[in-house]
Amino acid sequence: MKVAVIDHGAGNLVSMVRALETVGAEPSIVTSGPLDRFDRVVLPGVGATGPAMRTLNHSGLTGELRGFGGPLLGVCVGMQLLFDFSTEDDTECLGLIAGTVQRLTTSPLPHIGWNAVSSDASGLFVGLARDELFYFLHSFAVRPSDQQVSIGETTYGTDVFTTAVAERNVTGVQFHPERSGSAGLAVLANFVNGAGQVRRVA
Repeated sequence: MKVAVIDHGAGNLVSMVRALETVGAEPSIVTSGPLDRFDRVVLPGVGATGPAMRTLNHSGLTGELRGFGGPLLGVCVGMQLLFDFSTEDDTECLGLIAGTVQRLTTSPLPHIGWNAVSSDASGLFVGLARDELFYFLHSFAVRPSDQQVSIGETTYGTDVFTTAVAERNVTGVQFHPERSGSAGLAVLANFVNGAGQVRRVA
């Protein structure tokens, strides 16, 4: 299973590549297209949406990601890039899922450390507990226009926000599966093996 790991200049690439190798994938770090030579694509995340989108636009990967028809997983900032617009840096994103990215209101920020993700244990979460713990590091969260795309939710202080999404071939998680031990590896394995491809009709 050939997996492209997109390098947008600030992703946690080494950890993601090692995690994907652990679950049996053949990852390659990618800085340009075409992406149709890969079975799956991971858009990883560390950093901010503004610089990430500038890099994707400059490399031509924005169009490649928008046109990719296979399974696509966004992680942390990578998940935020899947949406229409981020208030971080007032950034136009990929527009693969309708909605915006907004700053959390609870202090302190960033939201960092282990927290539960409430899910129905399907899709990316097959084989996991309904309130599994994952590792987070972020200050912004997605606000989908249609809550039907949300497949996971997390509470931090007074904030209750979407932490996993699935629409057609596109999935995303706000937490870092590559830093979340066996539970994170299970999420990546589900993505690689196809269990995470929850297809929803708009």
